[in-house]
Amino acid sequence: MNQLSCIPFLDELDRYVRFAEEYQAAFEYNEFYIPAVMDDRISVQNIMKRYKEIGRDCSKDTLHGAFFDISINSGDPKIFEVSDYRVHQSMEIAQEMGVKAVIFHTNYIVNFKLKSYLDTWLNLNEIYWRKILKEYPNQMVYIENMFDEAPDMITQLAHKMEDEPRFGICFDLAHAKISGTPVLRWFDCLQSYITHIHINDNNGIEDLHRPVGTGILDWKLFSQFGKSLKQEPSILIEVRKFIDLQQSIQYMKENKVYPFHLE
Repeated sequence: MNQLSCIPFLDELDRYVRFAEEYQAAFEYNEFYIPAVMDDRISVQNIMKRYKEIGRDCSKDTLHGAFFDISINSGDPKIFEVSDYRVHQSMEIAQEMGVKAVIFHTNYIVNFKLKSYLDTWLNLNEIYWRKILKEYPNQMVYIENMFDEAPDMITQLAHKMEDEPRFGICFDLAHAKISGTPVLRWFDCLQSYITHIHINDNNGIEDLHRPVGTGILDWKLFSQFGKSLKQEPSILIEVRKFIDLQQSIQYMKENKVYPFHLE
């Protein structure tokens, strides 16, 4: 079965450790994109220490990198400087933790429909992420759709980076659902490039991170898509509480939602 992932929360860490043991699941660390944490080295060290004390192998884990206001394609040198600083902070933590991959967002201005802007975003992102991967040879980079209203830009970037085995697409199903573009089109465009998937549920309007099966997402369609993939991406159940993770797993098992379709 695909590698499952969950987001551990330190206040219930023991429960997430038991979950990871039961399902051979990986962790996706979510503390290290918060600016207040990133700028407090003592907090970063304390959080890393808590996770390291578990004694788990982090080589299959992932980490969500900085994404608030990040613009590595900015024409403003000061904005680029801060964005680049945040990305390097994320990569340094990932390297110290020994995780497999770091997730970043596309973060382009979706309503800026000017060809020169879109071309610049595409070209500068390719140059930048190739540079980052060269600097950090032990980590992968996954780019996630977030505010994107259509799959065009992220697909073009994935195509340009196709020769780089440590670059992949993190497909967020819930973000695709609220994008205004049919989910099927997202599937069709990205299926060759997806290495990691985020799943949760919502009402089709807000990114609510509800448990799987409690919103309006079409999980039969998702399962059909998942079974059609040639590679087996890792799958993060991206919810905010342990009880929501349990509820999601229960629904996925009972309804044979990918990747539980063979059980």
